[in-house]
Formats: sequence, structure tokens, C-alpha cells
Amino acid sequence: MDYGNQTLVTEFFFVGLTNQLQHQVVLFVIFLLVYLVTLLGNVGMITLIWLDPRLHTPMYFFLSHLSFVDVCSSSAIGPKMLTDIFVEKKVISFFGCAAQICFFGQFVVTECFLLASMAYDRYMAICKPLLYTLIMSQRVCVQLVVGPYAMGLMSTMTHTTLAFNLPYCGPQIINHFFCDLLPVLSLACADTQVNQFLLFILAGALGVLSGVIILVSYTYIVITILRIRSAAGRHKAFSTCSSHLTAVSILYGTLFFIYVRPSSSFSLDINKVVSVFYTSVTPMLNPLIYSLRNREVKDSFRRTFEKKQFLMSR
Repeated sequence: MDYGNQTLVTEFFFVGLTNQLQHQVVLFVIFLLVYLVTLLGNVGMITLIWLDPRLHTPMYFFLSHLSFVDVCSSSAIGPKMLTDIFVEKKVISFFGCAAQICFFGQFVVTECFLLASMAYDRYMAICKPLLYTLIMSQRVCVQLVVGPYAMGLMSTMTHTTLAFNLPYCGPQIINHFFCDLLPVLSLACADTQVNQFLLFILAGALGVLSGVIILVSYTYIVITILRIRSAAGRHKAFSTCSSHLTAVSILYGTLFFIYVRPSSSFSLDINKVVSVFYTSVTPMLNPLIYSLRNREVKDSFRRTFEKKQFLMSR
């Protein structure tokens, strides 16, 4: 049924994180720094991978897209959140709210499946090294990147279209600092059980699918590493996927905490704090994790920096 003509609400209002001025100043400074570091780190990672031919490998191809997704997901939330901190009425238009849900959801789902593609890449590199260059061709890498974007688009367009065809006739207050699907659905003037059931089924299926790909890949990776006789060989094999494991643990840990906790432990305030982590902090951490724990990235940065200094001195 089309509820579009019954929609009376044209804008929503956020509760935000705090109304105390001293806390607002601190939050603004912190979130601004986090957002700037996120942009600098991820754009820097993309630029470094693009400039250094030694990083033109499948792993860094996936990493460049992970950085792009992190820039987009943080930009879907960060600028609006920063401008709202000192504003008394934290307002967003009806269609602006739909766009924020659509874009942010798109990139979260895409990131989950990009991490799955990266896990498969590590599996091929460690478990089938002789066939790695043959199997991980340019065509396969493009398919493993296009797939996550397609999954994200399919999921978010489905949920957003269904959610914003519901009637909204008040209240207009979202107890959050951005448009999240469940808080918005709670404001609809209609039965949302179908929407919530579809969200549970589709999000669960996508989460399980990407999680299973990662789990199976790393099961085979661990088995292969344990079969390596030399300690140096085991350490080298494990170091190639330690950064990816850290990124997976951070993202899936925060999403699990928000969406898989029992309802008895649910708290909107706690939920908002954890949401800050995966909307703002996680996109900032990924380039730091891969740059600090990856020798190739550090060597590439040093070479690029030394080359720039040489060109400037001429």
C-alpha cells in the first residue's frame, strides 16, 4: 500500500548527545579532530596506493576501496553531526533523513562485504600461493569489489523505500544524533512489523553471509599457518592478515554490541555512545591500523616522502 499522500511530517528533530555547553565544546573539538584525521588518513591511503606501483596488488586494491567507503560513511554522518552540536533545534528534512539512512547503510553493508572479499584474498594468498596470481586476476578483483557495492545498494534501497512510504504524522523527535532506521521506524503512524521483520531477516542474512565468508577463510588460514614448520614463516604469514583481523574485530564487535544484544540490556543512551564509535571512530582507525601494522605501507610512505623531498630540493 502506498502511504505517500498521508505523510504529514516534513522534517525530523534530533535529541543529540548533550545539551550542556561545556560538553558540546569538548564533543565538537573531538569529533572535528576525528573527522579530519579520518579524511586525511583515508584519502592519504588512497593516494599512496595510487602513486606507488608496488602497492598495485589485489590486497591494496581492496584496501583503497575500504578507505573510500570509510570516507563516504563518515561524511554521511560527520558534517551534519558537527553543525548540529551547537544548534538548539537539530533539524533534518524528511528526504534528507531518507538520504542519510540510504547512504550510511549503503557504505556499512559495503564495508562488511569488502572485509569478506579481503578475507578471501588473504585465504588465496596464504593457502594457495602458487595459484594466487592466476585466480586473483583483475577481473576477479573488480567483481569482488562491485559485489559489496551491489549488496549495499540492494539492502538500503529496500529498507529506505519501504520505511519512507509509511505515514509519519508525529512525533518528529528522533532520540539519536543521526537518522538510524529503527529510531525512525518507531515514529511511523502505521504498523512497522513487516519493516522490522524484513530488516531482521535481510540484515541478518547479509551479516551472516559476510561473517561466514570471513570465518571460513580464516579457519583455512589458521590451519595452513599451523602447518608451517618455521616460526619465522608462521609469523610472516600471520602478519599479512593481522591488520585485516583487527579491522574485522572492531567493526563486527561494535555492530554485534548494538544489534545482537538482548532487549533487557538495551539503552538508547548506551546505543548512541556505541553508534559514535562505529560511525566516527572506526573509519578513522582503519587507515591507522593498516599503516601502523603494515610494513609495506610504511615503506611506501617513506619512499614517497623521500621522493617528494628530493624533487623539492632540486
